[in-house]
Amino acid sequence: MVTTRHVDIPGLRVHVATAGAGPAVLLLHGWPHTWRLWRDVIDALAVDHFVIAPDLRGIGGTDKPAGGYDLHTLADDAVGLLDALGVGELALVAGIDLGSPVAWMTAVRHRARVARLAVMESLLGRLPGAEEFLAGGPPWWFGFHAVPDLPEAVLAGRTDAYVDWFLRAGTWRGRGVDDDLRSAFLAAYRDPEGLRGGFAHYRALARNAELVAAAAAGILLSQPTLALGGATVGDALARQLAPITPDLRSEVLPECGHIVPADAPAALVERLRALLQVSPTTAGR
Repeated sequence: MVTTRHVDIPGLRVHVATAGAGPAVLLLHGWPHTWRLWRDVIDALAVDHFVIAPDLRGIGGTDKPAGGYDLHTLADDAVGLLDALGVGELALVAGIDLGSPVAWMTAVRHRARVARLAVMESLLGRLPGAEEFLAGGPPWWFGFHAVPDLPEAVLAGRTDAYVDWFLRAGTWRGRGVDDDLRSAFLAAYRDPEGLRGGFAHYRALARNAELVAAAAAGILLSQPTLALGGATVGDALARQLAPITPDLRSEVLPECGHIVPADAPAALVERLRALLQVSPTTAGR
């Protein structure tokens, strides 16, 4: 059974869903999502794991401060939540979209706390490997969302139609998500502060690319790592990770769009469970 609550961590009040008992799994959503993106994954993994799915800083029921959207702070948010919940080491941290760099930085910055890593449908800053994906430039909305105050003004009263576009474009053949997920996502971004909090992550992208480059220059990430792609990013993330991740497995899921937990929840659970069976190494941790 999934329960939701607010948990206080240093400098932030986090809205989090939890379920199950056993080794801990942390799930980090992207945009324009909330923790509910993981609904079906939580149910499947909670049979034998303690599953933790927060709303990221600035999104959903979590506080929406003006700052703190750099990857160091977001990774520290994740570990602060683990501390508040009494969790020592994570069996797995998984992220998608905006949540993938947060998951990666958590594994880098707090490597003793993370046994395994799964990332999907995202990029890690400007690391080499994504040149083909970025040949035409970054997605158009990256620049739009990054302009202070402009998208909030343009989208006032129109957020439902805007978020709906991403929910259709991000799913296989534009089929969209089911009504329950759609309603939850629309509600999270209908409030102006919710919209601003989501865009704050995009406004930190340039700084976060610098943090990724600095971290990647100094480490080989030893944790068993899974890079999953769908129809949008494909294998670009896996190509970025390959030079710095000795224990990497990757796959592009067939008939799956960008929103992997909505399009292919059973396939995703199968891959995550397989990763959970891989013995982590202590080398470099």
